[in-house]
Amino acid sequence: MNLYRSFFLAGALLLAGPACATDVSMAGGDVAFSTPDNWVTIMETQGVPEMRVFQVPDPSPTARDNLASVTVEVEPVGDLAAFNRYVGNATRKAKGLDGYKAIGNPEGPNSQAYTAQEHGTAYRYDERFWFKNNHAVRLRCARPARSEAGAAWATAFDKGCDAVAADLAR
Repeated sequence: MNLYRSFFLAGALLLAGPACATDVSMAGGDVAFSTPDNWVTIMETQGVPEMRVFQVPDPSPTARDNLASVTVEVEPVGDLAAFNRYVGNATRKAKGLDGYKAIGNPEGPNSQAYTAQEHGTAYRYDERFWFKNNHAVRLRCARPARSEAGAAWATAFDKGCDAVAADLAR
């Protein structure tokens, strides 16, 4: 009987979604990362820029009106000066958002954390940038500043965003 229970538990663990990841490749394989399986691809573009947008499910009623998302954008740039212009342009756009306010300590020199209003709702944004193989790579994590899902959900969202950032930094 214990042998059957062990096989059942092993099978259940293999099928468990949160422990799995979806591998993503962009820019002809120059940029690669993994996302949790429960993140849903809601937009994908090819060309310049190449972009993937993922919805991060929020199990609370907050999700009815406010989308939590993670975006990875890849754009070819010729050199480090062009990358710096890319980061500068993205930073200017962020500062132009309604209610923009820088928060906390960014993760590094090419990153920013801020809050802003989106359709009347306060959002928290974390953006990070890398120069890889003559590409500007931008990670933008956006979630409602407050979700009825609570602190555990916000922590899981941030952890998923950090995991994608760790992959992109390699």
